[in-house]
Amino acid sequence: MASSFYSNSQHVDFDSVLAMGDQGMVSMFQGLMASGLAGFLGCPTVIYESELVDFFSNGSVRDGFVVSTVNGVPIEILEQLLVETFELQVDGLSELSEMPHDKISEARRIVSLSGAPVSLSGKKGQMKIEYRLLCDIMAKSISVKAGSFNAITVEKFSLITAVFCSVKMNWGRILFGILKKMVTSGTKQAKGFAIQISILLENVPNLELGEASEFPSSKILTDKTVHRYIAIIDKSGAQDAVVAPKATKVPKKRSALFLLMYRYQK
Repeated sequence: MASSFYSNSQHVDFDSVLAMGDQGMVSMFQGLMASGLAGFLGCPTVIYESELVDFFSNGSVRDGFVVSTVNGVPIEILEQLLVETFELQVDGLSELSEMPHDKISEARRIVSLSGAPVSLSGKKGQMKIEYRLLCDIMAKSISVKAGSFNAITVEKFSLITAVFCSVKMNWGRILFGILKKMVTSGTKQAKGFAIQISILLENVPNLELGEASEFPSSKILTDKTVHRYIAIIDKSGAQDAVVAPKATKVPKKRSALFLLMYRYQK
């Protein structure tokens, strides 16, 4: 099913989210825009489901290009095409592993909900709510990795750090590298970029496309859907507080024993 290619995706309506009254969220989305990803995450939404199935079924990497056949027409995608179509930044780090450690350390403290540095092997609940959402966006729409979206990984946190600390990234190189993994058999890379691939297919000469499908509005981040996200997080936090285990009382006999030991030590 083609819907599996965008079942976890999140797209951004920047005009809507930047008009929110929540300053924390607005600041996060402003950082996302400044990072150079606005053209990729906020492009017009269009989905060609049968063509996406064709693209991934026939896709491979040849001579550094992503190639496929869609409706019988050969397709060739170059890194430069991705850059030009989505106005991607090309100056900066081309590998997430190159992220400076001091930037990661800075981000671990500042995005933390408690003030203690965020654990890179913990859950995203350690982070302020706007950075939990940023974590979701980067995991679902940029790295597109299968697995738990609740867990923090070094890769996810490096992506957050790039946005939060304004680290220049060669997004053209990074995103094209992810696309190549998507069409390479044997990799653990999940398939995604459904909207972006559909837009690229629209510009292929002599390719006749079928009827476009509507991208689910629930997956587009707007003022309304972000407030719904906040409400869900707030509700789950309240429920956690209600069901939190009560502190266990120390039995009287054990208390007496501790008192006796204390007196003995004195």
